[in-house]
Amino acid sequence: MLANARDVLKAAGIDNPVREAALLWKATFPKRYIDYDAAMAGGRVAAFKTLVARRAAREPMSHLTGRRDFYDHRFEVTPDVLDPRPDTETLVATALEVPFKRVLDLGTGSGCILLSLLAARKDAVGHGTDVSEAALKIAKRNAYRLELAVEDRARFRVADWFDGVERTYDLIVCNPPYIAADEMAALAPELTYEPRMALTDEGDGLTCYRIITVQAGPYLNAGGWLMVEIGPTQGAAVMAMFEAAGLQNIGIRTDLDGRDRVIVGQKPL
Repeated sequence: MLANARDVLKAAGIDNPVREAALLWKATFPKRYIDYDAAMAGGRVAAFKTLVARRAAREPMSHLTGRRDFYDHRFEVTPDVLDPRPDTETLVATALEVPFKRVLDLGTGSGCILLSLLAARKDAVGHGTDVSEAALKIAKRNAYRLELAVEDRARFRVADWFDGVERTYDLIVCNPPYIAADEMAALAPELTYEPRMALTDEGDGLTCYRIITVQAGPYLNAGGWLMVEIGPTQGAAVMAMFEAAGLQNIGIRTDLDGRDRVIVGQKPL
């Protein structure tokens, strides 16, 4: 069964069919069984074959297993939220370079950025906003069900960027939809299973940065930081927006592949 699964995934163009077949096997058969009949009982054979077929159709692995490892923790993931990616860990690592007690995560999705930050800073509190109620349900479940122990320090609300936000923060972070509409067709097939509004602004990929940089000022404490994830070609354009917004100490951080990934800027003291 496992060998056949590897062949099916390889034929479907999966990059690492051996590893992925093993992950699906572990998700279906999570423990060692006493005998063959016990292992095969309960519809597990059919369940495994179904998972293999879904992955061969390029459904994301996280949707099949229901989870994704991100930064130091494991998060629940469903089709209602963006699948957390290693690139976004750069935003978390960068944010942890500066002091903060209050953090706002715009477009929080699964909550992976906000919850990772709160887990690393035991004295911090944070808020996450998102236009999707379904996404916020996942974020709340992650706050309560994971090993993070941050549920008393995290709050979530339905909001379009800063709408309804009343407080000020030491740090504002965001991984906005930055893929241009005309780039969507060339993306990996797995992305068709993720919420489109979390991927593209249906424009040039810069719409959300224009909104965030113009509106962020009143919500930042003096000396507070704004940090956003970007696409690898958007650095110069987004830095110009940070400058126009009057931010200082503006810079770019690269991801593990050396690509521009995060823009940072500080509100003047």
